[in-house]
Amino acid sequence: MHTRRTKLFVGVSAAAAAALMFAGCGSSTPGQSKDDEAKGGGGAGSTTTIQFWHRTFTPPENAWYKDIVKKFNDSQSEIKVVDTEVPADAWDQKMKAAQAAGKAPDIYTHSGSIQDAVNAGQLHKLDGIVPDDALNQIIDAAKPVSELDGTYYAYPLLLEAQSVLFWNKDMLQAAGIDPEHGPTTWDELLADCAKIKPTLKSGQYCIAPAQDAATFAWSTVGQQYNFAGHTALTDDWTAPDIDDDGYRALMDDYKKLWDNGYMPKQPLAAYVEGKDFGQKKVAFKVSGSWMMSEIGSDYKDLLAKTGVGAFPNAPDAGGRTATTLGNFKWVVDAKSQHADAAGKFLTWAIAGDPANVVPFFVDTQFTKVPVRKSVQEAVAKDEGAANAPWSDIVVNQIAPTAIPEPTYPWDVSLAVGTAMESVMKGAASPDKAIGTAEAAIKKVISSQDLASKAPKN
Repeated sequence: MHTRRTKLFVGVSAAAAAALMFAGCGSSTPGQSKDDEAKGGGGAGSTTTIQFWHRTFTPPENAWYKDIVKKFNDSQSEIKVVDTEVPADAWDQKMKAAQAAGKAPDIYTHSGSIQDAVNAGQLHKLDGIVPDDALNQIIDAAKPVSELDGTYYAYPLLLEAQSVLFWNKDMLQAAGIDPEHGPTTWDELLADCAKIKPTLKSGQYCIAPAQDAATFAWSTVGQQYNFAGHTALTDDWTAPDIDDDGYRALMDDYKKLWDNGYMPKQPLAAYVEGKDFGQKKVAFKVSGSWMMSEIGSDYKDLLAKTGVGAFPNAPDAGGRTATTLGNFKWVVDAKSQHADAAGKFLTWAIAGDPANVVPFFVDTQFTKVPVRKSVQEAVAKDEGAANAPWSDIVVNQIAPTAIPEPTYPWDVSLAVGTAMESVMKGAASPDKAIGTAEAAIKKVISSQDLASKAPKN
């Protein structure tokens, strides 16, 4: 799910899943025997076949992936790319099974931090298989998710702001609130909700934010930084860093949304989708920048009635961002027998001619941030850009100051998310929830020796 991560794990052993997936195959190419694969490995005049996996995204994104593979295959005869679209909720299971069986695809999409994958030896260096001039075009904001210690392991297709505030202008106007400007602080948001609530019908709510531990874990990292001035670990990764007034204030604000009935007790839609907003069940929706793509394709009548802005700030944020930059990158598997071919496909598709990727950003309603200046400029020149005012807000007002996703392990983020959910729902006091989270984080630090893995910069 875009870095709209799906942190689901289906309890099937990797070995069993691998046996089911690859029974009777013997090759990384469907329908091809291992001997056949060996014959097609790049001899004179032969075609090298590589496997490319990507998640199921929105319809416009899926169409672009299918089209870019076809265009590449049609453009030359030395490399054939076999494209496999994997449902987002099955991605983790299928990829783990493939890796356990030594059958991972040659090239695939990757979200989140690359640190764990690099430490596990799963990713091939891009230096040497992708031209230096292509790597050098990656903008500074995307480098933290692309390289470690000066070596590139991933090439981003996009960056996405993970926490953006959307609002229904008609619903705000009905409550006597300026529909053109959303709240800029939590105090303003809470005041707006107090005005909006009496105007709502049964089944409608002021706001739909994150509300479960897993979603809090990844979507609120920027908010944690906004309130506290830091994220969940000390810089040297030797201790948790959540026992402070900033984290308590953030938890308390979510509890106010919950206690006052400003948000639904059960999600009306997933955080990553816009169905609840599209059906006019909420005045405000918190989601990633990608949500406008769904509004543009499924709820076109709302496009002109949707306001877009940065997520509200803490009272003393001091200019700090309230969002993290999600991303989707392409990576080459460390065990690929055709890494050079995978590098050529990657270079041609997303690191070469901007014309190859411009349709991706146009068709997704200008909701994502290109990672090369040349692509940003080409997208901005598209005639549709003038009709997408939210693009300027996302690309030029929100994304430039957003922080990268954390590189520490997911279990650290999940401990924080669990604390936030428990406080919001009244299951624990802030002190108790923070204490429980600290204990969980300390176990991760110890068991994974995080101090030795802390970022050098």
